[in-house]
Order: sequence, then structure tokens, then C-alpha cells
Amino acid sequence: MSITQDEARKVAHLARIAVADADLPALAQELNGILHFMEQLNEVDVEGVEPMTGVEPMRLKRREDVVTDGEQQDLVLKNAPDAREGFFAVPKVVE
Repeated sequence: MSITQDEARKVAHLARIAVADADLPALAQELNGILHFMEQLNEVDVEGVEPMTGVEPMRLKRREDVVTDGEQQDLVLKNAPDAREGFFAVPKVVE
């Protein structure tokens, strides 16, 4: 697959990149290099290889999922300009 100068112009337009006409051959050449590299990657045999998120085989550290009330109601309400009966108090907005 080869990218022409017209296709490079269209890609630049879609990417919202201003490219002078004199620079289009270089852009087309660079895009062709990227596509060639992608074609090389497609030739690699990955049959039986599991996807990975990194090169180290590690499991993410997990904590037990425990539901709590936060036990910080007083600390949170301390920052409120107006708190009553354990809740934020706000002005009435509907008449």
C-alpha cells in the first residue's frame, strides 16, 4: 500500500495540520514508512501468545471490596458553610 501526495494532503486536512505543498512528498514518504512498518508487524506469528499489559508478569494489587459509610461525616461537614442534622444545608432553589 502506498500513500500518494493527494492522500497525504487529505490526511493532513483531517488531522487539521497545515502542510505546504512543497512538504507533501516528505509527508507521503513518512506515512508510507509507517504503513510499511505496520505491514511488517502483521507478518509476526502471534498464535498462542496471550495479550499483556507490560513485560513483567505481575498481578495488580487488589484490596478487598468493603462497603463502608466512610466514617468521616464530621470531617466532611466541617468544611461546609452550613450543615444541619448531619447533612449539607443549601438554599432553596425552587419556589
